[in-house]
Amino acid sequence: MSAPDVSLLEPDRLESARDAALAALAATGALDELPAVRTAHLGDRSPIALARRAIGGLPGPEKAEAGKRLNVVLQVVQAAYDERRTELEADRDVRVLAEETVDVTALPGRLPVGARHPLTTIQERAVDVFVAMGWELAEGPEVEHEWFNFDALNFGKDHPAREMQDTLFLGPEDSGLVMRTHTSPVQVRSLLTRDLPVYVVVPGRVYRADALDATHSPVFAQLEGLAVDEGITMAHLRGTLDAFASAMFGEGLKTRLRPSYFPFTEPSAELDLQCFACRGASAEPGGEPCRVCSSEGWIEVGGCGMVNPAVLRAAGVDPERYSGFAFGMGLDRAVMFRHGVTDIRDLYEGDQRFTLPFGTEG
Repeated sequence: MSAPDVSLLEPDRLESARDAALAALAATGALDELPAVRTAHLGDRSPIALARRAIGGLPGPEKAEAGKRLNVVLQVVQAAYDERRTELEADRDVRVLAEETVDVTALPGRLPVGARHPLTTIQERAVDVFVAMGWELAEGPEVEHEWFNFDALNFGKDHPAREMQDTLFLGPEDSGLVMRTHTSPVQVRSLLTRDLPVYVVVPGRVYRADALDATHSPVFAQLEGLAVDEGITMAHLRGTLDAFASAMFGEGLKTRLRPSYFPFTEPSAELDLQCFACRGASAEPGGEPCRVCSSEGWIEVGGCGMVNPAVLRAAGVDPERYSGFAFGMGLDRAVMFRHGVTDIRDLYEGDQRFTLPFGTEG
């Protein structure tokens, strides 16, 4: 180990170390620069620290005098360091107060504007139309018994809809539980639990064993309607659907019924609505193409018909005295047509980039 450099304790060397330290502290302009200055002039490898370690190399009589000189220098530098740190901390506090000033009298910023899902919006609008006619809102379970989903609605035991490739069955094979494939079971539940006459509108989710792609989804939304009273005819059905179409899509739109078949209605029909975008003009000679209806002039909305007497009897209603009509339509398709949505998956993936453009329409 080399001998201590006792020359560091000479008065001129100590004064030089002091002056260098004071000059460095005076030149320090930011609080985060101060640690480096302290290390250079008060740290273990600084001239003052090295001078302190050199005291042991002096003869006894000289140690006391050298120690006094060193302590004076150390106290001066330490005091200068403490004073400069206090000044820089005060400067920092003043700057932070200025930069981070909060106006407590200012009004708070608005919360981010959300968006209602278009399926929710169109469902509530459709229900409001029927409630305004005096109908009631009805709901039923999404996990349904086969009797309500099929048997009571006149589906035969060998009907293709009962196959596993079309219906999602739950539990053991003999449980009889399915994810409802349509909202029609609520028709039977309403007839069993309400006094006649019955006028109910039924929105809800339904489930099918479909692969998910741009036009198919294993879960989608339907709107069901049921009216059972004395003297109900197809004319009442047609008038109700015309009023609904006008309220939802605008006055003057035409509707048409095409013969069809459903187990729970007889006679049955498919309901078509005149295209609300081109109002049928695209199907006329020389008409401009329409992407909404594919230039056919009509949009298929859903199925409808007179309630099959077998369904009335299953619910304990006398078909000789009462008659009724029912209809059902897919709300997903209505949203897609109405807003130009090309992929049904956009309705169910929960991406705010899809829902936000719809805003807060009520």
